[in-house]
Formats: sequence, structure tokens, C-alpha cells
Amino acid sequence: MTGRTRPVAIAAAVLAAAVVLALLFRGSGLAVSMLTQIAWLAIVLLANNLLLGQCGLLSFGHAVQVGAGALASIAAMRWGAVHGWMPLPLVPLCSGLAAMVVALPLAYVATRSAGTAFAMVTLALGELAAALALMLPEWFGGEAGLTADRVYGHWLGLDFASPRQVCGLALAYALAAGLALYGLQRTALGRLFNAVRDNPERAAFLGHDPRRLRWLAYALAGFFAGVGGALGAVQFEIVSAPDALGLARSGSYLLFTYLGGSAHFLGPVLGSVLMVLASTLLAQWSAAWPLYLGLAFLLTVMFAPGGVAGLIAAAPGAVVARGWPRCASALAGALALTAGGIAAVEMAYRLHAAEPAWAWWPGRTLDPAAPLAWGCACALLVAGAGLLAAARLPAGQGARR
Repeated sequence: MTGRTRPVAIAAAVLAAAVVLALLFRGSGLAVSMLTQIAWLAIVLLANNLLLGQCGLLSFGHAVQVGAGALASIAAMRWGAVHGWMPLPLVPLCSGLAAMVVALPLAYVATRSAGTAFAMVTLALGELAAALALMLPEWFGGEAGLTADRVYGHWLGLDFASPRQVCGLALAYALAAGLALYGLQRTALGRLFNAVRDNPERAAFLGHDPRRLRWLAYALAGFFAGVGGALGAVQFEIVSAPDALGLARSGSYLLFTYLGGSAHFLGPVLGSVLMVLASTLLAQWSAAWPLYLGLAFLLTVMFAPGGVAGLIAAAPGAVVARGWPRCASALAGALALTAGGIAAVEMAYRLHAAEPAWAWWPGRTLDPAAPLAWGCACALLVAGAGLLAAARLPAGQGARR
């Protein structure tokens, strides 16, 4: 992680985004639900980045700790409904501790080595956990899942029946977890995590056991992942263990952590925004949304390994080095290529599925069988490629030509 951002800037950015969304969509239940999901997913992805970005550990089993926290949250809410002494605001904290307890023995197995071996072991552990959840439906609820009611008491005048109260709880935990993880990376322990990532042999030579440090990082990541998973269970009041523990969920956490930018602290926060937008708005807008996610991941790996956060961080330097005209040409070219590619994909999908015209904007449609529509899509693709090529030319070469 770069560490260039400051805690005040992080807190201000998160708070400003929450306030803007609340003001713009104060009458929208969907906006409140999306903001709540962004908050607890930010904790989950920040925990994942503690392993990936700070320790260099590629985990395919991160969903195990997230699911453990969610299941512990369901159990805690059921217990609180019967005995009445478990305040709901403390449920995520207790669930995080439960997830860390689950992570400790798993870390002992997974952190015996790093690199590919660690990734494969975490993959196996995740698949074992998902299979165990299916084999023991009386414990994990099977495919139907486990449910609980979060409204079982009043705590400081709050009963959490309103989605806005749950959103406030999730935002509070997200801000606290973000500041805690940012502070962790600035400590000596955080620097040791970086040392194990960059050169474990040298760290061992200096007297620090790389395996013990990986084990500790895995346990800490499990705690924060459990907190995020518990907040998700509080929001939806249901957990399907096979889905929550499976490889698909772990893969989505890893995908959006990388898309957001694993080398920057705010990258996972941006990844949580992208994950919610993709799973709600994009999935409703287009049936081809997995294709767009795959292309976005491929292009990120090839051309922007720093993710969205890396592009934002590099933008001022690129403008100074290359100038406004060339940067504007590159941005316009990327937008034109994106628009042309989306149009081509959507029209091809509708031609194959024999669906009606594509409503690309409210009140405006494109006929996938019309040659003019395909001509416009091709024109956008050619124009975008030309603008990107012009932006890549050395300074002054375009003028000489």
C-alpha cells in the first residue's frame, strides 16, 4: 500500500460520499440499501486487501471468514431475541471475534507457505467449508439458509427496524474499521507485513518468522471480514451458507478488490462501490453483465494494474507530463470505445436471443437488425481507436504530419 492518503482525507471522503448519496436519494429505499451494502462490503474488501495488498497473500477462501461472521451474527440475533441481553450494535463485533476464532486453525494450515501453495490451500478450505454446509443442513440451514429477526429490542432508543438505522450502523463500523486498518499499516507490525510480502528471506534473517506474521495477518483479516459479514446478515436477516462460503463469493471479493486497486488503501472502498453497482444496477440493466465484468478485469490486468484507484492517483501526473489535449483525447477515445463495444454486445445479444429493440436510454431504442445502428457502433469503435492512437503519438508528431 502507498500510505500517501491521510486518515482525515479518508474519513472525509467516505463521509462526503455518504452525505451526498443520502441527500440525492433521501426518498429512495434502493439508495439506502446500496449504501449499506457498500459500507459492509468495504470492510470485507479492506480485510481482503490486508492479505493481498499488504502481505502479498492471494486468498481464494476469504468468503469462509465472511460467512463465519454472518452465521455467527444469525446465531447472536437468535440468542438476543430469546435472552434479550445481546445489543444489536455489538453483534458485528462478537461475530468478528467468532470469525477470527475460525480463522486461527485455518491460518495454521494455509500459512505454511506463500504464493501459489497458499492460494490453492485457501481454495481447498473454501470448497471444504461450502461442502460441509451442504452436508449438515440442520446446522447451516442448507440451501434455504438461516434467518433471524434483527428487531428484538431497543438500544439507546434504536430498534433497527428502519433500513436507515442499519445503514448508520454499517457506516459507523465501516469508518471505524477503515481507520483501524489504516492505522495498522502505519505501525511496525504493518511494515513487517510489507517485509514478508517483499522479501520473506530477509525478514527471516532479521529474526522475524514469516509464517507467524502471515498467520497473524490471516487472523486479523478474518476478524474484519467477520465484522463485514455480520453487517450483511443484519441487513438481509438471512444467510445461505453454501453461497456465502463458496468459491464464487470469494472470487467476487478478490475480483473487486483488484478492480478497485489493491496497491492503494482506498482501492477496496472503490471496489465495494463497483461491486454493488454491478450486482444491482448493471445486472438489472443488461443480461450480459458478467461479460462486461470479465472484460473490465482483463483490461485492468493488461493496462491498469493499479485499478481504479491507481488511475485516479496517476491522473494528475499524466496531465502534467502529457498535457490536457492528449489526456482529453485518450479519455474521449476510451469512452467512445466503451460506448461502441456496449452497443455491439447488446445488439448482438438481442439478435441471438430474438429480443426486441435495445432501450439504451429512456424513450430511445436501437433496432439490432438495422444497418444504421451497427454503422454507428462501428463508427464509435473506429473513432475511439483513432483518438487513443492520436493520444499515444509523441508530442509534436501529430502536428508535423
